[in-house]
Amino acid sequence: MRVILNIIWLIFGGFWLALGYFAAGIVCCILIITIPFGIAAFRIGVYALWPFGKTVVEKPTSGVASVIGNVIWVIVAGIWLAIGHVVTAIAMAITIIGIPLAFANLKMIPISLMPLGKDIVDA
Repeated sequence: MRVILNIIWLIFGGFWLALGYFAAGIVCCILIITIPFGIAAFRIGVYALWPFGKTVVEKPTSGVASVIGNVIWVIVAGIWLAIGHVVTAIAMAITIIGIPLAFANLKMIPISLMPLGKDIVDA
């Protein structure tokens, strides 16, 4: 079932969301100080391509630097990516088959807002 949902996800929204994350990652990698944001964006972009069967967990080693970085991320790119998830979730929730995809979109909003200090693992 995960494979079927991931394929439908990829076709109806996952590809475009991943492109948004990859674009944010490329922009963040331009400056040396924002490279950690770029790496996080690429990591979440891969998660946005194939989200079913994966989950987000807190890193036990994250600290104050992650919190400060997350505040900067929300201001620079996080809010726009979260808005993309909400708009895509609304569009997917229109059909019955899209309801699980809409829930997956809403599940990705916290990591799109605060990616530092989190890890994506297999469920």
